[in-house]
Amino acid sequence: MSGRMRLALAGAALVIGAVLLPDKAEAQFGLRGGPLGVARFAVGHMMGMSRLRHSRMAVRGSRYRSAALRSRDPRQDSRAERGQLSNPYVMRAALTAQAALAGWQGGRKSQGWWRHPDGSYGWAGPVFWPFAHDDLTNAIILGDATSLSLYGYGDIYAALFTPYAAKELAAYTRSQGRRARVPSAETLCEASDTGGLPVERIAGAVQPNELQRAALDELASAWMAAAEAIGDACPAQVPADAAARLGLMRERIEAMIKAVETVEAPLSKFVDLLNDEQKAKLNALANERRAALAALQRKDSQAAAACKPDYDPRYDVNAQRQYEQLVQQQWPAADIAATLHLDEVARARLEVLQGTALRTMQKLSACPTEPAATAQARLAAVKARLQTLREAVNGVADALDDFQADLSDEQKAAFEAIGPKRGA
Repeated sequence: MSGRMRLALAGAALVIGAVLLPDKAEAQFGLRGGPLGVARFAVGHMMGMSRLRHSRMAVRGSRYRSAALRSRDPRQDSRAERGQLSNPYVMRAALTAQAALAGWQGGRKSQGWWRHPDGSYGWAGPVFWPFAHDDLTNAIILGDATSLSLYGYGDIYAALFTPYAAKELAAYTRSQGRRARVPSAETLCEASDTGGLPVERIAGAVQPNELQRAALDELASAWMAAAEAIGDACPAQVPADAAARLGLMRERIEAMIKAVETVEAPLSKFVDLLNDEQKAKLNALANERRAALAALQRKDSQAAAACKPDYDPRYDVNAQRQYEQLVQQQWPAADIAATLHLDEVARARLEVLQGTALRTMQKLSACPTEPAATAQARLAAVKARLQTLREAVNGVADALDDFQADLSDEQKAAFEAIGPKRGA
C-alpha cells in the first residue's frame, strides 16, 4: 500500500471517534478532548502546504492546461520511453484541479473545499471520478491504489452539498470550442484512459510465447472494452439535485465494477499460461512502481507509522491537510435548520441522513493491509473496494430520499443552495 494512501486513510481514522455518531444532528467535527485533542491542534496549526502549492502552480502553468483537456498526455509516453517516472500525484492534482475549478466561481478560486487530501478532485463539474479507467490500471497491474483509495466520504459529501451552481454545471455539458475555458463532460470522461493496459511493458517483462501473446492481446481488448463501459457512464446532462448526483456516483461506480469483471477472466487466462519465472516478473512491475514512487515521495517511514496507536499527526503535513478537509466538510446542520425550518419528523430524518453519511467514513477509512502480490488478488481487492463504496452511496441515497420525502419544493431548493453558497 502506498504511503499517501496510508496517510490519507489514517488521518480520517483518527477523527472517526469524535464525528461518527454525534449525539445531535447539530454536532460537528468537534475535535475536542482526549486523543482528539491532537486533531484540534493539527487543524489550528496547519503547517507547510508546499505540495498543494506545487499543484496550484502546475494548474496555472500553460503546459498543464491543455493536457487536462486531452485523453492522453504525450509527455507520459516520452517519459516511459526514457524509463523515467513522473510524479503521478502532483500530475493528478494539477489536471483534476484545472478541470474542477475551471467552472467554479468563474475559475477565480485557486482551490475548492471538496478536493481530496492530495489536492486532486473526485468531482469535476458533473463528472464523478475523472481518470477512472486509469486508476483501475494502476491499482490492478501496477499495484498502486493510491488514487483509488481517496474516493469516499468527501465525494459523497460533495454530492449532497454540490459546490457548483446550476449555471456552472451547465457550462460543462455545452459543446465548446477547442480553446474553451471550461472542459466538456465528454472530454473529462475521455480522460479516464491516459494509456490503458501497458501491453508492451508487460510483454517486455515476461517475454511471452505465441500462445501467451495471444492471451495478452485478448486481455488488452478486454481492457479497451472496460474503458468503453466506464465511458458509457459519462453524464449526458446536468444533475438536477443531490439525488441525481448520488445516482451519477452509483452509475459510475457500477460501470467500474463492470469494467473489473470484464477483465477478470482474460487476466486469469493470461496469468495461468505463465510459468513461475514469468509470473514473478509480472508481479515485479508493481514492486518497481512502488519503489519508484517511494523514492519520489520519500514518505515511507512516516507512512509505516501512520496507523500505529501512538502515531502523532502534529508533525505530519499530510495528516494535517486531511484534518483541514474534514473540518471544511463538516455538516451545515445549523444552516439547514435555519433555512429549511424543519419539523420534528424532518429533523429526525436529517439526523439519520447525517449519521448514515458519517458512517461511510468508517467503512472507507480503515487502515489498510499491504497490497496483494499478484494482479489477480489486487483485482479482487479493487472490486471489493468499489462494492463497499457503492454500498455506502446507496445507503446515503436511501437516507436522502427519506429525508426529502415530505419536503416542499421550496425546502428542496433551499437544501440545494447550501453547497454553492459556501463558495461565494
